[in-house]
Amino acid sequence: MTTGKTAITGLGAICAAGQSLSGIMRTLYAGQRNPAPPGNLQVDLRHTYPVFEVQGPLDGLYDSAPEGETTRASQLVLIAAEEALKQAGLDREALRQYRVGICLGTTVGCTLNDEPFYRDFRAGRFPELSPVQRYLDNNPAEFLRDLWGVSGPVAAVANACSSGTDAIGLARMWIETGQCDLAIAGGGDELSRIPYLGFIHLLISAEHPCRPFDRNRTGLNLGEGAGVVILESEATARERRASILASVVGYATFADAHHPTAPHPNGVGLKRAIRHALGEAGFAAGQVGFVNAHGTATPDNDRVEGRVLKQVFSDDVPIVATKAYTGHTLGAAGGLEAVFTVQALLDQRLPPTVGFTEPDPEINIRPTERETPIQAEAAMSNSLAFGGNNSVLVFQR
Repeated sequence: MTTGKTAITGLGAICAAGQSLSGIMRTLYAGQRNPAPPGNLQVDLRHTYPVFEVQGPLDGLYDSAPEGETTRASQLVLIAAEEALKQAGLDREALRQYRVGICLGTTVGCTLNDEPFYRDFRAGRFPELSPVQRYLDNNPAEFLRDLWGVSGPVAAVANACSSGTDAIGLARMWIETGQCDLAIAGGGDELSRIPYLGFIHLLISAEHPCRPFDRNRTGLNLGEGAGVVILESEATARERRASILASVVGYATFADAHHPTAPHPNGVGLKRAIRHALGEAGFAAGQVGFVNAHGTATPDNDRVEGRVLKQVFSDDVPIVATKAYTGHTLGAAGGLEAVFTVQALLDQRLPPTVGFTEPDPEINIRPTERETPIQAEAAMSNSLAFGGNNSVLVFQR
């Protein structure tokens, strides 16, 4: 954990809800979503499990010109990062004037899209190694570092579904300990056949659009996308005369050490993470204007997270679950939800948690059911992950 404030000067996002942050927020506030059977994945299943795919070609959505083969995951990250840099008033040339760190979370990335290579290798056929080079060239953090030629610390965080949140927390530490002046942080992931089939096999994928915290929820929908924030020391932001949108004032991560995939029934790690992040930020629970919950719509996750939120926060603190619009984007989730949380703080309104209609008596919370005006100075974003990870960010307007 660290102390102090780190400025946020840029936000960028792409997901099934839109190809830019402004477009996404319009979709969220309108309560619209578009899950559909997978279009880019070749699967032959008896039942249909909808996903949240980014629509249309991606190569016209970014300005930089990568060399070599660029994966979909790298393209998604690049699109979100360019949008965030533009809002921050930075370009490729300006970045070279500063020590720039890049910290991006991912879980699947492009690593599971080469099934023929793996099958041939296991069968002893000595396959051609271009898929390995493709994978190595598309580490999302090194991909941006090489593309823009920046100097500073670089890390790709693979911490399951808390990866994007943890990447922002780590980048914040870099800023506050003087390891860099600016940081590009967040997460990105593309849809892939193996996790799509894997989550179905785990019996936690829904055959209908997901219903976070609803009594009749049956599971998650997978999605893809990227969410990126530009972090700066306050000194660098002042020197550049940059507009500060918000600050990261708290971060904590704790592990349950309970089960490889299931959260601790009592939410032990999540409670500790929330309390430590609030303490670091100097806020009481009642001073938090809203919580963007992890809200996967799986029975166990929502039960545990909902009970913890009920215990820590009063009924006056609104809760929203934006995975209802994006699906579970795995390593991108924490980055996207951080971006949405900051933008909602700026807009002073929350979208409805579409899909929620009936409270679960085991949880006894009601997330937002309509667009909700707020008066908030601070907000929290939660990420729960396989491996028992529980990570929390606190933002201040």
